[in-house]
Amino acid sequence: MIKVLIADNHPIVRMGVTSVLESATGFQVVDTASTTSELFEKLERVTPDVIMLEMDIPEINGIATLRKLKKENPDVKVLMYSGQSEDVYALSTIRAGAFGYLSKASDIDYIISAVKKVSEGNMFITNELAQRLAFDEGTQKPRRFFRKLSTREVEVLKLLASGKRNKDVAIGLNLNEKTVSTYKARLMKKLNVDNMVDLLQQAKALELY
Repeated sequence: MIKVLIADNHPIVRMGVTSVLESATGFQVVDTASTTSELFEKLERVTPDVIMLEMDIPEINGIATLRKLKKENPDVKVLMYSGQSEDVYALSTIRAGAFGYLSKASDIDYIISAVKKVSEGNMFITNELAQRLAFDEGTQKPRRFFRKLSTREVEVLKLLASGKRNKDVAIGLNLNEKTVSTYKARLMKKLNVDNMVDLLQQAKALELY
């Protein structure tokens, strides 16, 4: 029996995913959580095999939550899922320690196969994503730029793109404000821009906002 914990702030999503998993043989949804603090509280009482973690769960962003999960619960396997662009988030979440990434645009059947694969310790990404990640490395398309960025740089860029100041980004990611400035300069260099307006245009091209 594969024990699953679903972390998502939308009740209808939690209900829907629970229904899909429990209609299949060999799955048990042991608990659900709507925020990151609730998730860690639940983990003191239950030990799931797989955590399905929504990228935009409230309180702490998904990648920061993933890092904390890996540190405090190293044996639990995490399957990230989101309505955000696969091109951007699949790579960053896998770099941060997720066993897979599932787009909310994927077919329902993918939920079952993804959770099963992750529970066995294998990586899961959709076939479509695998093909796109391998497509046309020689072009100047946004995904080529994205491959140059570290997970932390993507987090900083996303927060800057959402209108946050350096100070707010520093607080949100638990960084020194000077470090955020360094990341900003590094992002401009990697994305080949020299001002914030163009940097935000690149963030838009990467579908970060």
